[in-house]
Amino acid sequence: MTRTTNELHRIVVVGGGAGGLELVTRLGNRLGKRGRAHITLIEQARTHLWKPHLHEIAAGSIDIHHHAVDYLAQSHRHGFRYRLGRMVGLDRRRREVQVAPVLDADGAPITPPYTRGYDTLVIAVGSQTSDFGTPGVAEHAIALETPHDAERFHDRLVNACIRAHVQGTTAGAREVTVAIVGAGATGVELAAELRQALRLLVSYGLDQIDPERDIDIHLIEAGPRILPALPERIANAAADLLRHLGIRLRCDTRVSAVRADGVELAGGEFVPAQLVVWAAGVKAPQWLRDLDGLESNGINQLVVRQTLQTTRDDAVFACGDCAAAPWLGHHGNVPPRAQAAHQQASHLAAQLPRRLRDRPLMPWRYRDFGSLVSLGEHSTVGFLMGALVGRRLWVEGVFARLMYLSLYKLHELAVHGWWRTTLGTASRLLTRRLEPRVKLH
Repeated sequence: MTRTTNELHRIVVVGGGAGGLELVTRLGNRLGKRGRAHITLIEQARTHLWKPHLHEIAAGSIDIHHHAVDYLAQSHRHGFRYRLGRMVGLDRRRREVQVAPVLDADGAPITPPYTRGYDTLVIAVGSQTSDFGTPGVAEHAIALETPHDAERFHDRLVNACIRAHVQGTTAGAREVTVAIVGAGATGVELAAELRQALRLLVSYGLDQIDPERDIDIHLIEAGPRILPALPERIANAAADLLRHLGIRLRCDTRVSAVRADGVELAGGEFVPAQLVVWAAGVKAPQWLRDLDGLESNGINQLVVRQTLQTTRDDAVFACGDCAAAPWLGHHGNVPPRAQAAHQQASHLAAQLPRRLRDRPLMPWRYRDFGSLVSLGEHSTVGFLMGALVGRRLWVEGVFARLMYLSLYKLHELAVHGWWRTTLGTASRLLTRRLEPRVKLH
């Protein structure tokens, strides 16, 4: 592809998740508004939601419309272009991204298939749940990967409660059972949030349901303990609290199949459930594997160097959950966490302007600030990396809860700045006093 010398450098970011949206916002402010580069975001959704909020959307604890960011409005304010679409291929020789056509709910075309040229490409398409080939997962379980998934789960949850309420006093008929497969952070946070949300939900006139007797939540984990990626001390503290909430923990338990009416366990036991959530394992999208010759690993992540450039093409970068970035001083790669995506977006926002000036890129180094697990309003547990004392600081309770909430505020600040973040926070605080404490529809 030939270009004239007076054309702007074209930076294309694919994927508007936490890392992608933060990156295009910063680049738009720094380069796009000043006419120094042409910044484009390609994203198949219309709005952005911070992914760690999905379990709260599913439980009904927060309303998606109070936290969603409209890509069109964001692009207008911050100097980048938003293009609706889903990347399906790449031509590295021509430096073109291939995008699939977009159809509406009735199958009518919105946009035709198209290509988008680039000089610098950043792939930030995140991750998705891995079902490990388990039969019935795609048909009968919900994986909380998108806001649509979370809203669909919540609709089914409310329907299950109303159904149980109107069935009256028929023996055993009122029970509402949720099976959550996978006790990583998503599964644990969802289990705790659901217990609190369901107690609130049935208090709004569903008085035929006893929230302690008629609602069961099963948390099923194939490994020996919950939160396998976090230190055992955190896992034990979280397990104690979940048991206190009445959640049934089933570790060392593998699911062999998911059915419309529950889950089959490897030992032959069957757990009846109206709702099944699959939260076991993550992988990058399948189409990233061998994407026009780019190196990928066993879970489809693009392998990158310390500069976040892919190993086989200096013009193609990857960040967030879809990037296999080496973790210096550790075995393996940087874990797929929101804090890693945030750090990578900040790093690329500072380094890509250097690329425009043909200056060498500085390497990225992951800084682990610890891990926190929210257990709803009940508690938050975790650890922070003590930079001053050189060791881990174990935290729980109110302080840990404030630190957990601050992670989202850092994301909001990167996307909106101080003024809009402050106004948005105040608006949500006022709204919560006027609306039910849990979403009822």
